[in-house]
Amino acid sequence: MKVHNVEMVISAVRPDQYPEDGLPEFALAGRSNVGKSSFINRMIGRKALARISSKPGKTQTLNFYKIEEQLFFVDVPGYGYAKVSKKEREAWGKMIERYFTGRQELKAVVQIIDLRHPPTADDCMMYNFLKHYNIPCIVIATKADKIPKGKWDKHKKVVKETLDMEKSDTLLVFSSETGLGFEEAWSTIESYM
Repeated sequence: MKVHNVEMVISAVRPDQYPEDGLPEFALAGRSNVGKSSFINRMIGRKALARISSKPGKTQTLNFYKIEEQLFFVDVPGYGYAKVSKKEREAWGKMIERYFTGRQELKAVVQIIDLRHPPTADDCMMYNFLKHYNIPCIVIATKADKIPKGKWDKHKKVVKETLDMEKSDTLLVFSSETGLGFEEAWSTIESYM
């Protein structure tokens, strides 16, 4: 997809705030500081529409980005971040769960993980949650530029085995730095529209 028009429509915390356009939506989930904002910015060809922070836990709402009047990327708060209160984490969890399980426009969740490391317990919990609710999942293994190409298959195998991935789910190697996986990510997302 060629992206020229992107608009940050709303930061929502409740269903009555969600956009009513009826466009397909793709939620971006990942642990705090895994590179969700970098992924969004690379995919939409912007330097800094989604704010990148070295401080985890920056995203605290569901941020709806309308792309080319055709779909939404929905940036959700990162999971697994310990420095917010338990009460705050629970509130985020409820907000995300309500969106994931009740939103008809949601076509798939793009789960972003770090290719360099085995998926965390939180990554596995998120993946299992999506499977439990039959929510399609596209796993993006980012930061591939930090690993020699010859080791990608080994790292992909670790990701698949750790998450106990279903064959029907997609695992793509990606780099926000180099753009590796950009075309594949767009064509996979478009296939769910």
